[in-house]
Amino acid sequence: MSQAPSSKRDLAGSSGTAEAGARRRGRGGDAAGGDNWLFGIHAVEAALRHDPENIIRLICAESRRDQRLQGIEQLAADVGLKITRVDPRELDRLTRNDRHQGVAAQYRPVASYDENDLYAMLDKLEEPPLLLVLDGVTDPHNLGACLRVADGAGAHAIIAPRDRAVGLTPTVRKVASGAAESIPFVQVTNLSRTLDTLKQRDVWVIGLAGEADHTLYASRLATHGLAVVMGAEGAGLRRLTREACDELVSLPMLGAVESLNVSVAAGVTLYEIRRQRSAAA
Repeated sequence: MSQAPSSKRDLAGSSGTAEAGARRRGRGGDAAGGDNWLFGIHAVEAALRHDPENIIRLICAESRRDQRLQGIEQLAADVGLKITRVDPRELDRLTRNDRHQGVAAQYRPVASYDENDLYAMLDKLEEPPLLLVLDGVTDPHNLGACLRVADGAGAHAIIAPRDRAVGLTPTVRKVASGAAESIPFVQVTNLSRTLDTLKQRDVWVIGLAGEADHTLYASRLATHGLAVVMGAEGAGLRRLTREACDELVSLPMLGAVESLNVSVAAGVTLYEIRRQRSAAA
């Protein structure tokens, strides 16, 4: 089954209101404001391709003039942005990180999508929804990895609570290697209520829990829309989130460790769903 071209790429235009557009472009729009730096080749390339209007300025190490940097320069020229050459120590200072790969972009903070954007996107899908729900993931590296694997598996959006969870920080966007700009990240006020609304829209809610009485591979996942719910690092699913699930499944753990990292578990689960859908098609 092919993925609908309007699935996740067009969420930014789904609500069609000037207010929603302004909200997604970020707070304010003051070109001098905000100490937000995106760094690393993949992250900066993705921002130039998918979100150039929110880039305030680009800088790179004066010593870096390789082919990868030439690609960045061409993308910047295509969207009318210039690159300022600086001492590598200035990059370290501005990004507060020495793993910037010699390139960084200052950007306006972009607000995430909300419930209304999500439901508008679901209404436009031409295939059963595939959503990844993260119940309180606080580690930016885990969120970045989840964005990357969800994008790779063709998920239509990632849903997370606004409170007690990490958002789209510079570290998240760097780890995501471009996925933060391509897959919608939807922050909701009440996760349990959102799951209930999804169920009313015929989306089957599956939670991963080690104590589930059957594994992922014993569940039939090809015939309906799905929201896959993953718990926070160490804590697992919260009680209300667990109660909102239609089904609990586990991943078989055949070795000495008791659980997988949330991004690894998300990858295993999402690709098994895609495998079952492909087999059914």
